[in-house]
Amino acid sequence: MLLRPPSLAPLTALLLLVGCQSPADTKPRADAKKAEVIKAGVPSVKQADGTGPDTQVAQVAAKAFVDQVDGELRTLAVASSKAEWEKNTNITPETEKAAAEANEQLMGYMGKTIKAATAIAPEGVDPDTARKLHLIKTTASPPPAPTDAAKRKELAELGAKMEGIYGKGKACKDPKKPKTCKDIGELSDIMGESRNYDELLAAWEGWHKVSVELRPLYSRFVELANEGAREIGYQDLGELWRSGYDMSPADFEQETERLWTQVKPLYDQLHCHVRARLVEKYGKDKVPEAGLIPAHLLGNMWAQEWGNIYPLVEPYPGTTSIDVTKALKAAKYDELKMVKLGESFFTSLGLDPLPPTFWERSMFVQPKDREVVCHASAWDVDLNDDLRIKMCIKVNQEDLITIHHELGHNYYYHYYYKLPVLFQNGAHDGFHEAIGDALALSVTPAYLKQIDLIKEVPSDDKGLINLQMQDALDKIGFLPFGKLIDQWRWDVFSGKTTPEQYNSAWWALRAKYQGIAPAGERPDPDHFDAGAKYHVPANVPYTRYFLARILQFQFHKALCQAAGHTGPLYDCSIYGKTAAGDKLKAMLALGSSKPWPEALEAVTGSRQMDAQPMLEYFEPLSKWLAEQNQGRTCGW
Repeated sequence: MLLRPPSLAPLTALLLLVGCQSPADTKPRADAKKAEVIKAGVPSVKQADGTGPDTQVAQVAAKAFVDQVDGELRTLAVASSKAEWEKNTNITPETEKAAAEANEQLMGYMGKTIKAATAIAPEGVDPDTARKLHLIKTTASPPPAPTDAAKRKELAELGAKMEGIYGKGKACKDPKKPKTCKDIGELSDIMGESRNYDELLAAWEGWHKVSVELRPLYSRFVELANEGAREIGYQDLGELWRSGYDMSPADFEQETERLWTQVKPLYDQLHCHVRARLVEKYGKDKVPEAGLIPAHLLGNMWAQEWGNIYPLVEPYPGTTSIDVTKALKAAKYDELKMVKLGESFFTSLGLDPLPPTFWERSMFVQPKDREVVCHASAWDVDLNDDLRIKMCIKVNQEDLITIHHELGHNYYYHYYYKLPVLFQNGAHDGFHEAIGDALALSVTPAYLKQIDLIKEVPSDDKGLINLQMQDALDKIGFLPFGKLIDQWRWDVFSGKTTPEQYNSAWWALRAKYQGIAPAGERPDPDHFDAGAKYHVPANVPYTRYFLARILQFQFHKALCQAAGHTGPLYDCSIYGKTAAGDKLKAMLALGSSKPWPEALEAVTGSRQMDAQPMLEYFEPLSKWLAEQNQGRTCGW
């Protein structure tokens, strides 16, 4: 199985969880009585002193409230989603302004709505209403805006401006000569393909200069976002983010640490072996034998996945290996054909074909006539099965897997779009990110041979270790990065990390969790390296990707069992297995209508997230790495 990274969190799903001022004519109220109870604020079922309105009246009022919110939220979310699509596919001052205005309205509406929902006691209401109230109160992204209209407008404009700066960012040898400028796609090609230390460093430093402009904007954004969070009863935005997982914020922090503790030993073994091979390539003067790996040498702008350096760490050179990029080009795949291939995997499970509008409205290639945000994302713009993806697709293995990832979001949207808007999301955000990647785990050599992309399947142990190394460089290499981004932001939101410490705190966490460092000094306040990662200026929570890496292996194991697979987990492909598809559809159709342990149980039979299936999958490589690292000084 040959996998690559998760991409952007689905913007449509995010928009469903945000806030703004409701326009007066959003939607006519159903009747005067509903209007009165909502305007007055829904009464609690029971007051603190034991008195209160009749329970049945309170229950009716609570249901009227969530029904009202659901209708108004749909109108505002669709308006915001349309404006965001226009901005992402055509970055101009006008589209940025329109997106900011739409988001400002949505933010203001949700800020007011969250406060109203907080005043409602959930006891005694029906389960669906109680669930909707919970989801309203834990709405997190984009952040709830301050009540003050000027600050709300400023917050929305900051969000649009930061994303625009990132999307238009380029590294230029000479800013006066546009031909010397490279965008993130071109720079990423250098990071993935070059083996020249200085060329890699120049590309890395060039892109990280783009984020310096974002630093003061982000600092102000944090101030305003925290103010909005405090107004609805949270200590800061980080506490609000951690509240969205059907457990307390403190319990969620402990849960992520528990999962990281499960996988850290395997990451440490991979880090040790990769560092040793990089020492051989670049020398001890560039890569310390027992220290931190320089961030620009791992094949990716953010050192988040390491698959591009596979040729440097290949366990058994000359043994049968799989080059999917070469196979795609030899088979004359273009961008559209790659997406069709992704769709065919989903339909082989008995899932529906994508609607015709998907092919008409998606952005598959980078336009030459305008600036766009190339970062891949999946959408349901109108919340009515208006499925789309936005990508600047390249014909390579990485983007083939990214396509599967994005289509996973689209199919989630497709199977829950008839639910109330408040239920149109994943069981938690890690579920949404895990679906496509779980299916992509079935992109095994046997599957690639079945669809005529390759002619030979590696059949010996050496071939297996080669394949597992390819996967682990991305899947295992990503884990600490997936965890630390929000750890950094939680500390920023709480005030533990001040604006004067943004960069030093960033690199302290990257050293602690990843064992990597920049090639040179990156002092505050001259740098803002966290802002060089899209999800920071775009304010997209990131722990979801860490959780998705764990969940996708749980999903994969459960779906393989449903498909009747009895061999090793790494050898399973559910392609064409409709029994697995039926189980998957049942979970997708739940959306966020049930707490995530129930959705997880529906697929896996367990109510707890668990990294054991991931460790089971990589057991052959784990044993091999332990043998290779004997005699080496591991750790940092």
